[in-house]
Amino acid sequence: MAKPIDEVAVLGAGVMGAAIAAHLANAGFKVLLLDIAPRDAPPGDAWARNRIARDGLARAKASKPASFFSKRFEPLVTVGNLDDDLGRAAACDFIVEAVIENLAIKRSLYEKLDALGGGAVIASNTSGLPLAELVAGRSHAFKQRFLITHFFNPPRYLKLVEVVTGEETSDAAVALAEQVCGTYLGKGLVRAKDTPNFIANRVGTFSLMRTLALAVEQRYTVEEVDAIFGKPLGRPKSAVFRTADVVGLDTLVHVANNCHEALTNDERREVFALPDVLKELVERKWLGSKTKQGFYKKEGAGIVQLNLATLAYEPLTKPRFASIGATKGVDDLDERIRRVVNGDDRASSLARQVLYETLIYAANRMGDIADSVVDVDRALKWGFGWERGPFETWDALGVPETISKMEAAGLAVPAWVKERVAAGETHFYERETPTELRQLAVRGGYHPVPQDERRLSLEEVRAFGGEVERNAGASLLDLGDGVFCVEFHAKMNAIDADIVSMMQKGVERAERDGVALIIGNEAPDAFCAGANLFSLMVGLSQNNYAAVDQILIGFQNACMRTRYARVPVVCAPFGLALGGGAEVVLGCPHVRAAAELYVGCVEVGVGLIPAGGGCMEMAARASALADTNPNVDLLALVRQPFEYLGTARVSTSAEEGRDLGYLHAHDSVSMSRDTLLADAKQLALGLARAGYRPPPPRRVKVVGTTGAATMKAALHNLADAHRISEHDAKIGSHLARILSGGDVAPGARVTEQHLLDLEREAFLSLCGEEKSRARIQHMLTTSKPLRN
Repeated sequence: MAKPIDEVAVLGAGVMGAAIAAHLANAGFKVLLLDIAPRDAPPGDAWARNRIARDGLARAKASKPASFFSKRFEPLVTVGNLDDDLGRAAACDFIVEAVIENLAIKRSLYEKLDALGGGAVIASNTSGLPLAELVAGRSHAFKQRFLITHFFNPPRYLKLVEVVTGEETSDAAVALAEQVCGTYLGKGLVRAKDTPNFIANRVGTFSLMRTLALAVEQRYTVEEVDAIFGKPLGRPKSAVFRTADVVGLDTLVHVANNCHEALTNDERREVFALPDVLKELVERKWLGSKTKQGFYKKEGAGIVQLNLATLAYEPLTKPRFASIGATKGVDDLDERIRRVVNGDDRASSLARQVLYETLIYAANRMGDIADSVVDVDRALKWGFGWERGPFETWDALGVPETISKMEAAGLAVPAWVKERVAAGETHFYERETPTELRQLAVRGGYHPVPQDERRLSLEEVRAFGGEVERNAGASLLDLGDGVFCVEFHAKMNAIDADIVSMMQKGVERAERDGVALIIGNEAPDAFCAGANLFSLMVGLSQNNYAAVDQILIGFQNACMRTRYARVPVVCAPFGLALGGGAEVVLGCPHVRAAAELYVGCVEVGVGLIPAGGGCMEMAARASALADTNPNVDLLALVRQPFEYLGTARVSTSAEEGRDLGYLHAHDSVSMSRDTLLADAKQLALGLARAGYRPPPPRRVKVVGTTGAATMKAALHNLADAHRISEHDAKIGSHLARILSGGDVAPGARVTEQHLLDLEREAFLSLCGEEKSRARIQHMLTTSKPLRN
C-alpha cells in the first residue's frame, strides 16, 4: 500500500526548483517553496524575507511553455525562506533540493536538515555532483533517506528522472521517491550510477560536443548539422544547435566542464574540452535563447545562423543532401537511419562518424554509468528526445555489419560487444514473444526489459490476435474483459469516412458483445489532428455539397452514438486533439485524458466552423451550467465558447482543456501517457460494473436572436478596429447564430438535433466562400493558417 503524501517541499526557487514545485502542484500536492532570505530583509518581515522564493514562483507562473497545467493549481504552492521555514520543510513527507549547483552550499543545507531530523525523504536535483560527496559527514539516518532524483528541464515536459542511490539509502526512501516521481508525476525513471553527469548528460553531451568539434573541423554550417541530426535520424526538430540554444550555452559549458574535470579516466575525456567557438560565445554572452542569440539569432522577421569560423551571422540557405532527401516520406525510422548513415554524401559522412563514435562511447560506459542497455537508451530518449537510444540505433544499423564498418574506419569497438556477437548474440534487443522484449546483458544472455505493469499496448493486443476489424483509417480491438477499443491510425489520425465508420461499428460491437468501449491510439503526438481536409477539398472542387453534407451527418451521428451508447464510452485523448479530434472528445460522455493534451476546435483557421457536434456540445454545456446556477447569466456563459471557438483557442494541458469546457468536471487525467489506455480501460470497466446508463437527451436553453445580435455587434466592432478581417467576422457570425440557437427567442429550449442542423448549414455555407476555400488550400499546401 502506497504511503499517503500530504505535503512536499522544494528548496531553491531558481528555474528548475520553481518549475519542479509547479509540477508537483500539477499532481495535486501542497508545495512549500523556499529560497534564501535577502540579506537586507529585516527579521519578522515575511513579505521581504520571502521575496526570492516569491519571485521564483512568479517566473514559473509566467513561464512559456507553461509550468502549471492551469491557474487553478498555482495556489497549491506557498513560499517561504530557508532561514525561517526550514523546519516546516523538514516536517514534509518529501523534499526536493534544487539550490545552486555548488557542493559547499548543498552540504551546508544538508547539515541544517540533518540537525532538524524528521522522516522526510530528501532528493537532490543535482545534475551531476557525486552523491557520496554530497552526504559526506552526514548521519546514518540522513543518508538512509537521501538520494538523487535528477529532473530534466523543463520538468513538466521532459519525461526523464534519473534516480541515483547511495550505499545507505533505504528501500523505503527509494520507494517513496519513485512513488512521487513515477506514479504521481508520471515520469520515466532510470536507475543511474553515482558517476559525473549520470547517463543522459554524459552520453548526450559527448554526442553534442563531438558533433560541434567535427562541424568546425570539417566546415559544416550550423544549418547543415541541424538538417542532418533532426527528423531523419529520429532526433528532435531542434537537432543539435537549436537544442544548445534552448538549453543555454552556459548550461552546456557547465555540464561539459564538469565532465572534463571529473572524468580523468575517460578515454574520450578531451571531447568535453571546450572548443574556442564555445568559449568565445560564452565570453560574448551569446548564450542562446535566453540572450536572444547563440548559434541562431532572430533578425527582423527572419532567422540567421552563426558562421562557426568567423562568428558572423549569415542567412539560412536550406541545405539539401541526397541522403536526407532519401528519407522523405519514409515513416520507418530504422530505415531512415540506415539511409542516412549508409549514404555517400557529406551528410552521411558526418552522421556516420558521430553515430559510430557515440555508439562506441555508450557501450564503453556499460557497468560504469548504468547496468543495462535499456537504461542508457531510455535516458537518451526521455531526456534528450531521441526516438532511438544508442543501442536501439546500433540494432537498426545491424550490429555485426556496423562493427565491421567501425573497425574499417579505425575505431576500436568495445570488447564485450564483439564477444557477444561472436557468441551468436547479434542484437541488443530481441523479442521472445510478441509481448516480451528482452535486452542483452554485458556478460551475455538476454533478460526481460522491465515494463510498467499498468501499461496496455495495442500493438501487443494486435500481436495476440486481438484485432477484430480493420480498415485504412482505424481498427477495432478486443482488449479483454468485454472492453473494445477504436484505434485511429490514419495520417495524423485525421477524421475520414473510415474512422467515422469504425466509431459506429465500435459502439455496435461493444453493445452487442461487450461491456464498454474506449477510443484511443498509440500515435506519438496526435490523438487526432482534425478532419481530412484533402478529402473535403476534393468534394468541394466538384461542388458536391450533398456528399459533404453526408460526411457531416455521418460524423455527427458517430459522435452522438458515443454519447448515447448503452455501454460506457471513454475517450483517451493525448497530444493534439484539434478540430474533429476535439469534437470526438466533446462527444464522449467520459474522458480519461493524458495530462499533456492540447485540445481545441480550430476550424476557423481554415475558414469553417465545428460541425461534428462541437458547437452543439458547447451550447449544451453552457445551458447545463445555467440550469444549475440560476443566478448566472446564460449569455456570459455562451460568450466563452464563442470566444474560444472564434479564436481557435487550444488548451496548453488537459486541465486547461477542462477550464475551456472541453472536459467535464468528472473527467479524469493520467499524468503518464504510458498508462493512459490502461487507465481508460479501468475507468470504463468501473462505469460498467456500477450499472452504467446513458445520459438522457438534452433540451438546450439558448440565448436566441438577442444573444446572437450582441455577439455579432462585438464582431463588427473588432472588424471596424481592424483586429479581425471581414471574413473572420462572417465566420464569427455563423458561430454566434449556432451557439444562440438560430431564429428563436431568448430563453427558448431547442433539441440537440436542431443545433446540429445549424452547424451543417453554416459549414456548407462557408464551403461556398472563396476565402474559406483559399484558407483550406493554403493549409493543405503550407500547413499554416491563412488570414484573409
